[in-house]
Amino acid sequence: MAVKNVAFKTKAPTAPQRVKSGGGIESYLKRIFALMFGAIGVTALASFVTMATPLWSLLFTETGLSAFYYILLFGGLALSIWAQVRAFSFKPSVGILLLMLYAVMMGLVLTPLLLVAVTGNPFTILSAFVIAAVMFACMALFGYKTVKDLSFMGIFLFMGMIGLILVGLASFIWPAMLGGTFGTIVCFIGVLIFALFTAYDMQTLKRAYAVLDDGNQKNQLAVLGALHLYISFVAMFQYLLSLLNRN
Repeated sequence: MAVKNVAFKTKAPTAPQRVKSGGGIESYLKRIFALMFGAIGVTALASFVTMATPLWSLLFTETGLSAFYYILLFGGLALSIWAQVRAFSFKPSVGILLLMLYAVMMGLVLTPLLLVAVTGNPFTILSAFVIAAVMFACMALFGYKTVKDLSFMGIFLFMGMIGLILVGLASFIWPAMLGGTFGTIVCFIGVLIFALFTAYDMQTLKRAYAVLDDGNQKNQLAVLGALHLYISFVAMFQYLLSLLNRN
């Protein structure tokens, strides 16, 4: 379960504009993707360590998921919202630390889903990761290259994300609601929403860079952008893995 703000807290232009070429934008994007992939690596490591040690038992009780799991789930949700709201108040180093902390929490939260895949068909983990990576790359490139203004999608994507969260919360009370066809539809919608979020965020990050002159703000924006893209990638992976393990 993940939440992200629709818009970055910058005065980004509303119409497409040309971004100055050169080392600036390339360095900025490299920083964003380095932080994002670093966070994904931390998540993978946290999940692996949890599954390979007795730590996984902390996530379960005899009847289902433990209170500790829900603390991690909702604590991570609260941390991601707070980090986004306060992104331009933190030093970049603090933002990076919060990003990595969130990545660790997400690694633990994903462990039950990964355990289901491991005991059923471990190949689905690789399949979900590869599909998510290809979709992410294509949508990120589209968002960066397109001259079409994607800002109109923001409110619709936010509403869709809220809908997914409400369905997820309802499934804690009525677990059976995500079974069958409805659960499959939810997974497909989740993949679509976060794929579109990837393109939307890439365009927003590109435009925001063009209007920021302060180096510290650009570093803060890079951390915020890495968090947004990390959330999109992990959410796509999660929904794809759920889809591949529907049985």
